[in-house]
Amino acid sequence: MSTATSTIQELADREYKYGFVTDVEADALPRGLSEDIVRLISVKKKEPDWLLEWRLKAYRYWLTMEEPRWWPNLKIAPSTTRTACIIRPRSRRRS
Repeated sequence: MSTATSTIQELADREYKYGFVTDVEADALPRGLSEDIVRLISVKKKEPDWLLEWRLKAYRYWLTMEEPRWWPNLKIAPSTTRTACIIRPRSRRRS
């Protein structure tokens, strides 16, 4: 390992000592996308039942769809929802 690399690694491994902390509100959900995750997101957003049913219907339809293969030289790995990660934007403060 070069000197520069070892110096960077040493700095990265040190414990932060300056006391600055950013407390960011976040929700942790399991990785992946499933009906359970759709339901959980709907509960967290306090959505009405009709909207949850609409989202579940859309999710079930999406599961039946095939990825487009009309571009002959396009080589893309198949998508998977098992590794999807949902990120919630920061909440806005209301005055």
